[in-house]
Amino acid sequence: CIKSPRLRSLLFFDKFLPNGEQDKILKSICLERYFDNHEDEVCNPLVLFGILLGLSVYVTKLRGIWKYMFNNFNFLRVLDYERGGAAGCKLPNDIGKLIHLRFLRLRGLDFLNSSLPSSLSNLRCLQTLDLRIKTLSFFKIIHVPNVLWRMQQLRHLYLPKHCSPKTRLKLGTLRNLQTLVNFNTRNCYLKDLINMTNIRELEIRGPFIIEDFNTEELDKNPPIIQSKYLHFLSVINNKGRIDPRHLAHLLLSCENISKLSLDVEIRRLPEYHYLSSNLAYIKLRRCELEEDPMPTLEKLPYLRMLELHEEAFIGKEMFCCGQAFAKLESLSLKELNNLEEWKVGEGAMPSLQRLEIQKCRQLKMLPDGLRFIANLQELKIESMPKTFKDKGEEGGEDFCKVRHVPSIIFQDCE
Repeated sequence: CIKSPRLRSLLFFDKFLPNGEQDKILKSICLERYFDNHEDEVCNPLVLFGILLGLSVYVTKLRGIWKYMFNNFNFLRVLDYERGGAAGCKLPNDIGKLIHLRFLRLRGLDFLNSSLPSSLSNLRCLQTLDLRIKTLSFFKIIHVPNVLWRMQQLRHLYLPKHCSPKTRLKLGTLRNLQTLVNFNTRNCYLKDLINMTNIRELEIRGPFIIEDFNTEELDKNPPIIQSKYLHFLSVINNKGRIDPRHLAHLLLSCENISKLSLDVEIRRLPEYHYLSSNLAYIKLRRCELEEDPMPTLEKLPYLRMLELHEEAFIGKEMFCCGQAFAKLESLSLKELNNLEEWKVGEGAMPSLQRLEIQKCRQLKMLPDGLRFIANLQELKIESMPKTFKDKGEEGGEDFCKVRHVPSIIFQDCE
């Protein structure tokens, strides 16, 4: 047991309350034994009373842990709940006493109450704040008070995946921010991004709408981001789509990014001149592109990894022309359910080393152009029809296209 009040670092590598301690509490009121012998009496008032009593003891234990920590470890610099777990009714207001904290990770903690305390504003020395907590409330949304703007030393901020509609965060004062995760225009202000001149990684999750957007003259719209250090951009929206014009304008502000991940319905890929020429990694997922993205993507001179997953493209034909993708080293095609024909011209993808095809069940055959890719080291074919597998195996009609590949892997092909 650590008791020193001058403890400067405390890391939790397991759950907030270990399973053994939880079992001890339950056994102390004989709940487990009763449940084992009376499974058909779940609605019995005595059982319900026992459950409430157990929860009361459980929550009291958790509250005691929080109280002890906040009252005795005022010099903490690091507080990390790496694996989360049940953590009581809510995050106590007393967390504001830990004014020396530099690192606070609450990721994965489960609270009954979905509101975070405003006393977080006292933690002015924080450099890393991870608020990706969980809640047992019905709507699974978290309310974050508008106090984060006070933490002007913040370098890395991870907001909850889903914030309540009443959450409105001003972040424009966070000029030192380098990482911002789960930003959206419903709970945050788009105009604040331009003040984050040191931002390096940005993940947008949920709605992204540019108000008062000039659709006639796109160049007349003000820039969204001015950080020359931004190298990674991710856009995720599981429940809606993003206006391709808004996305294009966002990408135009990200002229130095090298990694791009789009997990959102857009239907149409922005034109080549909106994309950073520095892009080395692109992942497209659930974009539902109606036109072949290859003619646009092949123009990126430094692209090394490309992943098209889960309806990224919903067309039937895809074509990589000769001399395209000069530096591409890895290509992954997964769950392109409508793809029937993929053509690869001679001289395309000369640097390709790894190719993965998974669950593209309508694809009829391997492209003939693979025979010209001398650097291809690994071909992985997973969850494809047996007829497709038979063509690619030795003796099959497609084997001559890939016989030079040292490693050919078939997995779960029926």
